[in-house]
Amino acid sequence: MDHLSPLDAAFLDIEDADPHASLAIASVAVVEGPAPSQDEFLAFLRAKLHVLPRARQKLVRVPLDLGTPGWEDDPAFTLAYHVRRTALPVPGGDAELSALVARIMGQRLDRDRPLWEYWVVEGLEDGRWAIVAKVHHCLVDGVGGTMLYDVLYGDAPPPEHAPDADPGLLALLGAVVTSPLRTARLVTSAVSGLVSLLGSLLPVHASSLFGPLGTARHYRIVRTSLAEVKEVAHAFGATVNDVVLAAVSSAYRAVLLARGERPDPESVRTMVPVSVRGDRRMDNQVSLRLAFLPVDSEDVVDALAAVHERFAALKEGNEAEAGHAVTELARHEPFAPLSWSIRLGAMLPQRSIVTVTTNVPGPRGPLDVLGRRIVEILPYVPIAVRIRTGIAVLSYADRLTLGITADYDSNPDVDVLAAALRDAFAALSVAAKARVTPSPPAATSRSRAGTARRRTRAARPGAAPR
Repeated sequence: MDHLSPLDAAFLDIEDADPHASLAIASVAVVEGPAPSQDEFLAFLRAKLHVLPRARQKLVRVPLDLGTPGWEDDPAFTLAYHVRRTALPVPGGDAELSALVARIMGQRLDRDRPLWEYWVVEGLEDGRWAIVAKVHHCLVDGVGGTMLYDVLYGDAPPPEHAPDADPGLLALLGAVVTSPLRTARLVTSAVSGLVSLLGSLLPVHASSLFGPLGTARHYRIVRTSLAEVKEVAHAFGATVNDVVLAAVSSAYRAVLLARGERPDPESVRTMVPVSVRGDRRMDNQVSLRLAFLPVDSEDVVDALAAVHERFAALKEGNEAEAGHAVTELARHEPFAPLSWSIRLGAMLPQRSIVTVTTNVPGPRGPLDVLGRRIVEILPYVPIAVRIRTGIAVLSYADRLTLGITADYDSNPDVDVLAAALRDAFAALSVAAKARVTPSPPAATSRSRAGTARRRTRAARPGAAPR
């Protein structure tokens, strides 16, 4: 029996500990019409099942959690059970699609069956239709989900088979004996990163952005041009991820101000997943970085400079490498204490992480399904353990799309967050175009960012047209 890795199993444990969480990730492929018949779509998926890991398998728990859960073939597997069909009410726009995605993702997947669902959605405006691909996080991470698109709708080869998750303590000792210097470097890097990571887990200043969750969700869509984001990154010597996080910072600042709360510099810490993928397996191969978002910055250009500095420093601090090392070492430890500690930790009221921001590079070229062009892909990230909002970012062809997940009851103003994101991207684009000459990287001087801010006063969030 193949077994989950400890990291894969952690997503099951977090879900078990939080009755209000559904730890499934999703993407929504919007496709040019007309929609295929149910039989046509089932035939398409049936022909692809042999390349989809775990498509016909269900979970098997090991008694007393003495090992990670395993996979076994589901003798009652029926493809039609996993492929649902629905239609949007008129006019079939973003509001109707977002409401449907929120309802679908608010429901947990059935643990007694393979952990995935596909929803064919008819009735989108302009004669389009959509595919909501819902997969439990224990099966795949964001990058793995992108690989799934390339396999299903492109010409990419099938994913590699994931090895058993428990190579044993002897394998770890063997690595120490055969590669002592490399092992020593890895341990040193991991210890250094863990010190930095633990320092990033101090409680944040209280705000309404985190706290207990309900089961219902909001979902909102924000779109921007990938080319314009790259232009901003180039103009300010930053990265695409820096630009996204600067816009996210500005958006959370707008929410706090709209709620009458002070945007304190230590009030919004985000968790940023980092891929550590080294092969084409579909399981979770991800670590994380933690950083405060500069919500105290009035100007989005200043926020970009701060984000660039902070994440450059985090890369040097080996936080992501430390997280990866811990999950790798966990493969060699008894699973029961690890599982119990994860469940206990998920039940405790964490006060360190306010939001999650995940940025995944999607398919670079356009894809087709059944001869119909996929127009755009919308991402969805789950929320749990007092994290009331999450933002997923996905690039596809020439477009960057953001999916906002929010707890329904505590975020009645989720549209403020979405609108502020649009404004922030627009303001950054205006600021980039207003720069006369290139300047050194944003991290070299906060004063240079201040100069750019003075040149582009009119480009502040809220002043630029959407």
